[in-house]
Amino acid sequence: MSTAPHVADSHGLIRVHGARVNNLKDVSVELPKRRLTVFTGVSGSGKSSLVFGTIAAESQRLINETYSAFVQGFMPTTARPEVDVLEGLTTAITVDQQRMGGDPRSTVGTATDANAMLRILFSRLGTPHIGPPSAYAFNVASVSASGAITVERGAKKAVKATFNRTGGMCPRCEGRGSVTDLDLTQLYDDSKSLNEGALTIPGYKAGGWGYRLYSESGFYDPDKPIRDYTKRELHDFLHREPTRMKIAGINMTYEGLVPRIQKSMLAKDKESMQPHIREFVERAVTFSTCPECDGTRLSEGARASKIDGVSIADACAMQITDLAAWIRGLDEPSVLPLLTTLGQTLDSFVEIGLGYLSLDRPAGTLSGGEAQRTKMIRHLGSSLTDTTYVFDEPTTGLHPHDIQRMNDLLLRLRDKGNTVLVVEHKPEVIAIADHVVDLGPGAGSAGGTVCFEGTVEELRAGDTVTGRHFDDRASLKDSVRKPSGALEIRGASTNNLQDVDVDIPLGVLTVVTGVAGSGKSSLLHGSIPADAGVVSVDQSPIRGSRRSNPATYTGLLDPIRKAFAKANDVKPALFSANSEGACPACNGAGVIYTDLGMMAGVATTCEDCEGKRFDASVLEYRLGGRDISEVLAMSVTEAEEFFGSGEAHTPAAHRVLERLADVGLGYLTIGQPLTTLSGGERQRLKLATHMGDKGGVYVLDEPTTGLHLADVEQLLGLLDRLVDSGKSVIVVEHHQAVMAHADWIIDLGPGAGHDGGRIVFEGTPADLVADRSTLTGEHLAAYVGA
Repeated sequence: MSTAPHVADSHGLIRVHGARVNNLKDVSVELPKRRLTVFTGVSGSGKSSLVFGTIAAESQRLINETYSAFVQGFMPTTARPEVDVLEGLTTAITVDQQRMGGDPRSTVGTATDANAMLRILFSRLGTPHIGPPSAYAFNVASVSASGAITVERGAKKAVKATFNRTGGMCPRCEGRGSVTDLDLTQLYDDSKSLNEGALTIPGYKAGGWGYRLYSESGFYDPDKPIRDYTKRELHDFLHREPTRMKIAGINMTYEGLVPRIQKSMLAKDKESMQPHIREFVERAVTFSTCPECDGTRLSEGARASKIDGVSIADACAMQITDLAAWIRGLDEPSVLPLLTTLGQTLDSFVEIGLGYLSLDRPAGTLSGGEAQRTKMIRHLGSSLTDTTYVFDEPTTGLHPHDIQRMNDLLLRLRDKGNTVLVVEHKPEVIAIADHVVDLGPGAGSAGGTVCFEGTVEELRAGDTVTGRHFDDRASLKDSVRKPSGALEIRGASTNNLQDVDVDIPLGVLTVVTGVAGSGKSSLLHGSIPADAGVVSVDQSPIRGSRRSNPATYTGLLDPIRKAFAKANDVKPALFSANSEGACPACNGAGVIYTDLGMMAGVATTCEDCEGKRFDASVLEYRLGGRDISEVLAMSVTEAEEFFGSGEAHTPAAHRVLERLADVGLGYLTIGQPLTTLSGGERQRLKLATHMGDKGGVYVLDEPTTGLHLADVEQLLGLLDRLVDSGKSVIVVEHHQAVMAHADWIIDLGPGAGHDGGRIVFEGTPADLVADRSTLTGEHLAAYVGA
């Protein structure tokens, strides 16, 4: 009998040859399948371009091509990555840190299978029995309808029938859990008449069309004060249904003021509004818990059906660790397989370090790291094998204590026969890799090559930036700064905080730490007094279209446009791709979007401007020998040098560029779309923007996210400079190097969820290490080698 391996088993590698996506310079790598490969390298070295932009993107594109043209029309289209050869690919599942949808009806329970299984459980065991699983779903409304069905039965043709569907949605808040009310006093002054300028809404100036719609409608007297309107007049003024009519000789649609404001202002995303309208909306709209369902989102029937005195609303509100214990306590043979599967799903949450969440937590409120770990739950229970899982820094937001759990999960996915690719900077994760690919040597145009490929031991011995810094350990400071005052927080009880009193020292570098879910963000974002002059810099996505870039976001483009305008004696508007200087063919977008009807649209580089976004005549104007498109193609470092001296010397632009370089973004291209930045890059971009602010207290949320070991040193230097310039810096952080560098540490815990929310230590890092009374203390002591 032949023992030669089957030819089908010989495809053990994913081969990439000649990858040129973004800054990759003809990269070729061979990755072993069914192994754990970690990609590392400084920020901007090309890790994401190789893993996400090349391997995962091509796998996704090939899968999408297997669907019909009709289905492909609903999918995002991606061009084939710039790569010569890609062989041995398997189906890639990307588990990234994109925040989950912000719809209030999307919760931790609906984002995993847990909610669906609970609904089936209640429809089987709940008393009183109210209907099928949909009767417990706050995403399904109850409807009843009647109609005629045509049935061929002798001479009878039509049969009357009534259709019912029982849903669990609360009719008042439509499954959102909160209701919005308009404060009418913010819309108008009822002591005035319309002709005296009663409306106080932005955009409703006396004499404008919005105003004339009401003052000339004829439903009420425009000279009468609003408080004197009859019931009928007030109803027409505020709530009348849309009505087609002639107003001032023009055919128009009249509708009450309240629905009109709701459609024009409240339906939009608050972040995308102009500042004065956003301010009005924040003033005029009050969000309150729905009085009918008490925030549970469920109808009365769904809340009344119980198992052992617990309703589905109670079950979803429980902390997952408690819910898992409750499920294990149910003894009902008829639904045993369901209870087993549900128990396993809930146990996965606990294993992954998310046992402190509850199933009714809105998915949009999860941090990037929590969202990524919630997505992992789906894949752990999956029956798929021989799949490629791609992770983007899975340890983000994890305390050193939780990183071990994450490592176990990554190894479990690998041991099921999957290929696991991880982009990561933490040495604890790199240490468990079967294979390491180190990209670099620098960032941006100085990166994009493979510096090292091999095992962890070979990396340690090698002479790459990652190898040299792999065993770096920050040491505790000899002396700490003395605080200049204190920010007092008293009786903080946001989320899981248990009546916390704490004095956060000012004028020093304070680190707030603790296991994931211990209450750090609740303390800093939910409890600091509003008048404390706090500048909060988090990792939430920057609102902006694909036309936005670091130059527009930081205000850098203004001094650059003015400098170009002055040097060429023309208007500044010519040097904006969103204004007069835009290429007429693509309107300054650089690409032309072709809609192919039922098939997916295609984006092609504009032929007129070759993707430069500007009109050809604008590119003839120069500053320091460069045109505007060449300046926007510069990296921050190049631009800093360019605007620092010589003919192009522009102090205002140079100041902004210095701040961007300070926060470690020297490699970013100033014209790069914001949509392509990672979470850590976004936060550092915000930090650079806020560094010129007058605020005295900076709150940073894990600024080391996405930073290579070598860059953490630079960040610590920046934090020191901020403190030395008289600012107070408060950092939520798990990185031991930042903890060791702090002047003061506040440690929350001891556990997560209702097991946390208390201060377990306050003092200097040296005291914490000497004390070793908390999980953080133990890990920090091991880190500094004490």
